[in-house]
Amino acid sequence: MLDALQSQLHFVRAIHEVDTTGVDPLTAIRDETREGQAEMTLGMEQLQGILDAEEKVGKHQRPRQRWTGKGGSNAELEGIWNPLQTAGWTEGGYVVVKTGRKPE
Repeated sequence: MLDALQSQLHFVRAIHEVDTTGVDPLTAIRDETREGQAEMTLGMEQLQGILDAEEKVGKHQRPRQRWTGKGGSNAELEGIWNPLQTAGWTEGGYVVVKTGRKPE
């Protein structure tokens, strides 16, 4: 274990000896060139499909993503996936957690 630590410290010392004059500091491990930034930039063209799939609901007209699965509706999705299926004990739509105390 000490050998590994000494090896790591030797590496850090070697890194500190590298001349970085005139080199901008790395802000993230990603492509920071102009081309890389342009590739990662999202515009309205990329978001338009997502925005079109939203619907406004409620008093304050908050956006909600509309289910767009094959022939889909949210009711069909609920029939496929039941998060309470693996719970040991449920009451209605809730999971019941057993504790050491007995119910009163």
